[in-house]
Amino acid sequence: MRRRSLIAAAGAASLARITPARADEPVDVALVLAVDVSRSIDEDEARLQREGYRSAVSDPKVVEAIRGGMLGSIALCYIEWAGIEYQRTVIPWTRIAAQPDADGWAATLERAPRASLSWTSVSGAIEASRRALGECPHEATRKVIDVSGDGVNNSGPPAELARDRAVADGITINGLPILNDRPTFGRAPPVPLDIYYRDSVIGGQGAFMIAAEDFESFGNAVRRKLIREIAGVNGPTTTYA
Repeated sequence: MRRRSLIAAAGAASLARITPARADEPVDVALVLAVDVSRSIDEDEARLQREGYRSAVSDPKVVEAIRGGMLGSIALCYIEWAGIEYQRTVIPWTRIAAQPDADGWAATLERAPRASLSWTSVSGAIEASRRALGECPHEATRKVIDVSGDGVNNSGPPAELARDRAVADGITINGLPILNDRPTFGRAPPVPLDIYYRDSVIGGQGAFMIAAEDFESFGNAVRRKLIREIAGVNGPTTTYA
């Protein structure tokens, strides 16, 4: 009887070694990347935008920041959005804890098809991101929404309403406005985009934004932003890349 018990225990220990990590393993931060795919962003800009996220997430410095956290891992969810009727989860929640995880995530984004729709609903993006955080399978020390886009809210409820609901849930919203010099749908924005993101989009504890001067500088802005979000360090509310 004792021998059978020891064999069973040994078998259980062996099984534990080969069982994949639990889906609900805790992480330092649950981060939604909410990315604008409205028609004000052309194909070349969309390519630069996705390449910016791919290269940033797989950058060894970003992975080093992830591994340097208390738990050494983060959870990422990648959502593309346009008007109030369109928010799509392109890559669902994925735990990133090492370079192969980050490289695999970047490869998945490279293969994903892209859609482009009219209008810009920042409020819809925040609401979709808030729902995604509510469904995250990982317990997270911090919850963050990272909104990037090249226009102000022109579809759906005001962005401020969605922002305030997310902040009330303990979520931090950071921004990455792209200061594109082309007017959206032929119209100049009512306020400068960096000012709009500062006043109407970002919110919550430690909220900040990094403005990309154009799509070419977008990748650098994403990389800097991810490192700061992952590390959870304080800094200026607004910086420019």
